[in-house]
Amino acid sequence: MLARHRENDALPIEPGLGAKAVQRVERLQADAAELRHWLTQNPDDRRGTKGSIRKSNRTDPDSAKMATSKGVIQGYCGVAAVDDRHQIIVDAQAHGTGSEHELLLPMVRATAPMRAPDTLITADAGYHSEANLQHLAKQQIPALIADNGMRKRDERFKDQGKYKALPDPLYDKAHPAKKAKHYLPRDFAYDAEHGTCICPAGKSLYQNGTNCIHNGQIGTKFQGAQRDCIPCEQRDKCLRKPDQTKARQVCFFRGKADPAAINVMDLMKRVIDSERGRELYGGRFATVEPVFANIRHNDRRKSLWDKRLNRFTLRGQKKVDGQWKLFCLVHNIEKLAHHGFGR
Repeated sequence: MLARHRENDALPIEPGLGAKAVQRVERLQADAAELRHWLTQNPDDRRGTKGSIRKSNRTDPDSAKMATSKGVIQGYCGVAAVDDRHQIIVDAQAHGTGSEHELLLPMVRATAPMRAPDTLITADAGYHSEANLQHLAKQQIPALIADNGMRKRDERFKDQGKYKALPDPLYDKAHPAKKAKHYLPRDFAYDAEHGTCICPAGKSLYQNGTNCIHNGQIGTKFQGAQRDCIPCEQRDKCLRKPDQTKARQVCFFRGKADPAAINVMDLMKRVIDSERGRELYGGRFATVEPVFANIRHNDRRKSLWDKRLNRFTLRGQKKVDGQWKLFCLVHNIEKLAHHGFGR
């Protein structure tokens, strides 16, 4: 030990603050050059579904930013398809994305060889999107996918508020309700019978369309006269870009443009709100949630199978996907062993 200390004492003196600052600048410049090179070589990498670029990081470009109960983290999303009879995981995938919408269809395609024509797919609200429902309807695949307002429409959950835990005073992420910065359509006095509209400043708007269609909704549109809007003192409250927009427009919708047209999202709400739909969808909680709990929380103190996968420990989509599949495989082996296949 003394010899080792004497060797350390003989080493050159640690560089001063000025030298450390130079080293840090050089390291940051090297990191920036490496990042610029990667961006140049991968101009279209990490593109989102709408063409936007997903934010990632230099050490693991396959990962993505994800919102969690503890804030935003850089990581991966692990999904699994589970058999409702034996809780066997039939397919598992890990992706670097913070949105679950686009992960449903890959799972549907992966489980196609194992599904019967009448196999019902159930998924939570994270997979509810019009694109997914359109695809499932087009392929005639039976599915029940909840939306964010499902429980609010279910009378069985009318008293759920009293069971919610009080907010943590040390970690309260609730934000106060923000007041609208600009006038909304409800701030305008609209008379549907006489077809008139009065703005908050008391000026009459003229009607410039009675059957305007926007996002499948039909409505009546009004626009203010430039002689009233340009000198108005309330332009900052009425217009988002008062320096560019001359007059305010407002539209009052009356309903769907084509009531006979089938809306897959409304159809899914009607099906899942039915008595049979609630009964079938209720089985999802007892099917997949215990599987994730088993993988994430079980340890040797309660079971011979030590999993406790509460975070991925690798980098790169292929490695993380392999780690996720390995833990799912352990879960399946445990299930088979408990059901007597190991004896």
